[in-house]
Amino acid sequence: MPTDQFGVDGKTVVITGSSQGIGRVTAERFARDGADVVVSSRDQEAIDAVAEGINEQQGGDAIAVECDVRDRDAVEALFEATDQRLGGVDVLVNNAGASFMAGFDDISENGWKTIVDINLHGTYHCSQVAGGYMAEGDGGAIVNLASVAGIDGAPYMSHYAAAKAGVVNLTSTLAFEYADEDVRVNCVAPGYVATPGVETQMGVSAEEIDRETVERRIGLEEEIADLVQFLASPASSYVVGETIVARGVPDIMETPEV
Repeated sequence: MPTDQFGVDGKTVVITGSSQGIGRVTAERFARDGADVVVSSRDQEAIDAVAEGINEQQGGDAIAVECDVRDRDAVEALFEATDQRLGGVDVLVNNAGASFMAGFDDISENGWKTIVDINLHGTYHCSQVAGGYMAEGDGGAIVNLASVAGIDGAPYMSHYAAAKAGVVNLTSTLAFEYADEDVRVNCVAPGYVATPGVETQMGVSAEEIDRETVERRIGLEEEIADLVQFLASPASSYVVGETIVARGVPDIMETPEV
């Protein structure tokens, strides 16, 4: 059975927050399948290394463009560089994010604004600018990264949970508005994923996780990249405005013994 509908060969893909973790693995996945990727974060040295690795080993081309998604001028410069060097943009992956743990009463206004600005305001900036390029071209796909925290809430991460809840809602709203422009907007809400950050906090590394094991609540970066590519590809052409939750075995209330 042909699987061409899952392909992204020849697409130009911008991935924010791609110096490490899910963003980096997603960039490598797209490039391996023939897409040209723009890796971006606030750390030019780190994304230079990612782009260099992709260009040495993968199928597509990669360029690195430094960008703070909170800065509108920087976001516009990111997409201008993408357009000039690669000829437009077909896919945007809004992956840039940040958080820290603190009780609600201990979060300063600056701390709250910083997390909301990166996770939600950054998604606004990038989606609005990329959407303009897509509308002028042949349409495209925007894939947002939210979190189960934005669906269920998260104690001691209220700022992050609120921002990600905004991303989930923005996804469905923007999907409706952008449909006339042939731009599909969808979202992935991961649970725990074995990123470098999770390894630091929880002591669980990707090497300890078997992808073929069903009974688990920690996923792999590659498993999230698979979902992102699906939502960016023609295979998901009838999926619009949806949030796919990926958190492993659901945590449900068991039937009490009688």
